[in-house]
Amino acid sequence: MTITLHHLNDSRSQRVLWLLEELGVPYDVQRYQRDPRTRLAPPELAAISPLGKSPAVTDGTSTLIESGAIIETLVRRHGAGRLQPGPDSADHDAYVQWLHYAEGSAMMPLMLRLYVSRLGDAGAPLAPRIDAETANHLGYLDRSLQGRRYLVGDSLTGADVQMSFVGEFAGALRQLAPYAAIQAWLAHLHARPAYQAALERGGPYSMAG
Repeated sequence: MTITLHHLNDSRSQRVLWLLEELGVPYDVQRYQRDPRTRLAPPELAAISPLGKSPAVTDGTSTLIESGAIIETLVRRHGAGRLQPGPDSADHDAYVQWLHYAEGSAMMPLMLRLYVSRLGDAGAPLAPRIDAETANHLGYLDRSLQGRRYLVGDSLTGADVQMSFVGEFAGALRQLAPYAAIQAWLAHLHARPAYQAALERGGPYSMAG
């Protein structure tokens, strides 16, 4: 059965769209548009995802939510050994760690930065802690990428796909100036033919730079 990606514009589902292009599997895209005023997902997504959010992927009889779980499952089912280190390799634990780290830790200070910025002066007391945590996480990613093209091993894996949104979101918030390794990594990922094909398939994506 064909895979269907329920794709919301300017969202985490762009990285899943890119992954599907890298995998080279047939898939359909069901598009959803954010409310132009609130930037929230439309209520129609609730018919697919119990949280009413994207990404959601229907693969056969199962529907998956959560980017890390989607990426891990699609790579396992359709990668034929590609896009992940071997389960017994030294790199596999690092690969799994990056899959969880993206949303488990790295995105939190960036999301706080976005939301607190909307509070104006009322959010000022939180700024020093958010700044420190943003620098902590982006510094960790930047150090991990120094001298490397990919996060794990010598070729693209699902870890790069999962973490790409962290870098892109940080760029959209204008936080990447001190982090040359992250910028070079993103430029390398964005130049991949599958990434470019995903942009064409998914439509405008403001976080690609």
